[in-house]
Amino acid sequence: MAKSKLEYIWLDGYKPTQSLRSKTKIEEDFSGALEDCAMWSFDGSSTEQAEGGSSDCLLKPVFICPDPQRKNAFLVMCEVLNADGTAHPSNGRATIEDDDNDFWFGFEQEYFLWDMKIDKPLGFPAEGFPTRPQGPYYCSVGAQNAYGRYIIEEHLDVCLDAGLNVEGINAEVATGQWEFQIFAKGAKAAGDQIWVARYLLERIGEKYGISINWHCKPLGATDWNGSGMHANFSNTALRTSGSKEVYDKICQSFSPADVIKAHIAVYGADNELRLTGKHETQSIDQFSYGISDRGASIRIPIATVERGWKGWLEDRRPNSAADPYKVAAVIIKTVKSADVLETA
Repeated sequence: MAKSKLEYIWLDGYKPTQSLRSKTKIEEDFSGALEDCAMWSFDGSSTEQAEGGSSDCLLKPVFICPDPQRKNAFLVMCEVLNADGTAHPSNGRATIEDDDNDFWFGFEQEYFLWDMKIDKPLGFPAEGFPTRPQGPYYCSVGAQNAYGRYIIEEHLDVCLDAGLNVEGINAEVATGQWEFQIFAKGAKAAGDQIWVARYLLERIGEKYGISINWHCKPLGATDWNGSGMHANFSNTALRTSGSKEVYDKICQSFSPADVIKAHIAVYGADNELRLTGKHETQSIDQFSYGISDRGASIRIPIATVERGWKGWLEDRRPNSAADPYKVAAVIIKTVKSADVLETA
């Protein structure tokens, strides 16, 4: 009988930033279908998700794709449930109110390749900083500018082989900083694919002894850029309204102080280090929006305007370590609160 390796992947309960966990389940004559992935369990007391005296947590498979790095293998993204089958408090996916997949999300995932030997980005000298400030590294070519392309290209290939909807990659502004973009119709699907792509990148990093630094400002209070996970989003109203007034109403629904607080709470830890009003960011305690404004909290892309106010918005505040499930959930809640017509 043929045997398959199913890598069950989930998020732990660590705070303020959750980490990926995974373990392998061997199945005979597996069909490759999500509905044939069995529920599984794990020791939640080892992942900050349960007490030792009652430690079983459940893994509910929600997304599956081929695992290009292993023979006869699949990657299975899971939600974490309590032993009684209810959603665990760490389960951000379960909070998404997008059952009809009306919301589309495109996440721009930035990160640093990190040289663990010197505890600095790949391409940095052991002491001090690179002789050239940031600038020549963005979308760069050449060994003097682009560091770790072999990792990035391998990651792109395995993501595409897995069937993930990666829409692009590029070197970012700082030395050793890169980005990939993933789009999906449906907030849960977008989050699933981002997490699987992160998992694959981490595993490739293991191969080369390079870690992936998801922190939003790993170089601290310097003039080197932080890392974001800009969230591009739309629903039927944004895609079809053809109305500047609809866009204004939706953007303004993000502006109340309590709404700003709710978003920042799930947009990633230490975001105050990144959202300073510098390096194409708005200050963390302020909200603004504008056409083509990369210094705003929400940017209205010029393509949206040129299409007659039919398109999408970009929330630039989520940081690189944010949970895309939780980011999508709060954006959906706020957009729905604007109470605009869903059709033109």
